[in-house]
Amino acid sequence: MPGITFGRHERKMGFRGAPNTPIFFDNVRVPAENLVGEEGKGFRASMRALDLNRPTIGAQSVGLAQGALDACIAYAKERKQFKKPIAEFQGVQFMLADMAMQIEAARALVYECARAGDAGDWKRLNVLASMAKCVGSDMAMKVATDAVQIFGGYGYTMDYPVERMMRDAKLTQIFEGTNQIQRVVIARELLR
Repeated sequence: MPGITFGRHERKMGFRGAPNTPIFFDNVRVPAENLVGEEGKGFRASMRALDLNRPTIGAQSVGLAQGALDACIAYAKERKQFKKPIAEFQGVQFMLADMAMQIEAARALVYECARAGDAGDWKRLNVLASMAKCVGSDMAMKVATDAVQIFGGYGYTMDYPVERMMRDAKLTQIFEGTNQIQRVVIARELLR
């Protein structure tokens, strides 16, 4: 289509398996049959799409964090310090327990958001989608950071999966609207 060009493939810190390439539009005419929804209603349709996509970021965050926790549990059972597995140290146990609680709380919020979407409850979905995305991604970043800590110096190396999980978790706080924007959406709904 005339007026559409593509930029260079982005080189990203994380999420390298999902390519990102900017698309540029210069005086592009969109035929009426290609409009999203009714004319003048495209913004509303775009916002609805975000409400439907944000819970997927929450779910993705829960999965990422669960993977980090699973890796930590296995590692803590095998890694020895002072002639015993680090899983026997109360400090490590507390970190694992906190990770598990945070994951379950975020999972429950994602499920509640999905129920609102399944029911077509768009008013609730708007705020729950922002909550699920924000809580889930903040939790994933915290869990991934703690996972790197549990792995110690090895957690910072590319030999173990938690360094990648930490890089990937950061993006979940940014895309589909930053978590600061999610807080604006939530506060706006609370203050209506």
